[in-house]
Amino acid sequence: MLNVMRLRMLCELHRRGTLAEVAHALSYTPSAVSQQLSLLERETGVSLFERVGRGVRLTDDAVGLVAHAEAVLARLEQAESELAAAQPDVRGTLRVASFQTVVVELVPPALTLLAERHPRLQVEIGHREVGPAYEGLLSHRFDVILGEEYPGLPGEIRTGVDRQDLVRDRLCLAVPATGPWSASPGVLADLTAAPWAMDPPATPTGDWSRAVCRAAGFEPRVAFENADPLLQAHLVRSGHAVAFIPALIAGRHGEGVRLIGLPGDPHRTLHTAVRAGRAGHPAVRAFRAALAEVAGERVATPLAGWLAGRDA
Repeated sequence: MLNVMRLRMLCELHRRGTLAEVAHALSYTPSAVSQQLSLLERETGVSLFERVGRGVRLTDDAVGLVAHAEAVLARLEQAESELAAAQPDVRGTLRVASFQTVVVELVPPALTLLAERHPRLQVEIGHREVGPAYEGLLSHRFDVILGEEYPGLPGEIRTGVDRQDLVRDRLCLAVPATGPWSASPGVLADLTAAPWAMDPPATPTGDWSRAVCRAAGFEPRVAFENADPLLQAHLVRSGHAVAFIPALIAGRHGEGVRLIGLPGDPHRTLHTAVRAGRAGHPAVRAFRAALAEVAGERVATPLAGWLAGRDA
């Protein structure tokens, strides 16, 4: 019978392309991964991969085996979930990956609910951006991840993943309450000369922010490039920048900040994702339920006004 762990290594190799990346993902040494995959070749009696430069390429036989292996791994996780659901209480350790704004606003009250309702459940939180979080999910490092999707930038469709939308979070223009950039702009292009705080390019938030400015007819002068939305809010609050800020963090961390609605009322979508075989696990269901309850209690953040469209 084929070894399940070796099949998992083969799936990782198909996903990542190098033995070194498989070793890093599964906490093995590259030589150990190579040895296990060689044993898998002997078990199957066929050649599974060939070296191409620094990476490897799976043979057609290996690609077919990966499809079966992924189905086996998902079915085993489903069996584990059913066994856990038969227990009288929710227990064990749930490993979660989340990006910053959700960790700050939604996760702490959700953990409070879980501690009250399921005291034998332990939750471990890791800070990851969406791309690395999905990699960790598919590598079984995490059981649940929290992700986000920006308008016009749909996320990649991943097979074997169960995604549930959590909340739609309004995206707002944030200007200081006092100082030279505190005046309400009529249109976004009125802020052509303003110093902007933005996420780096080639990130969903950074790409979306720049696209909004370009659609308004100007290239933003990015004076502060960073991926920390709380720092961006602080730079606005201190009068040094303007920024686009999600309403989820603006309500509690936006003192001294005026929020203005954007044309079209754009929202980002926050979601949870798990491997499909684990979607029915009681720990996953309890965590998702607590998050949904907390998200449903969020009070809408009031806006100071609305920007007109470019042609207004």
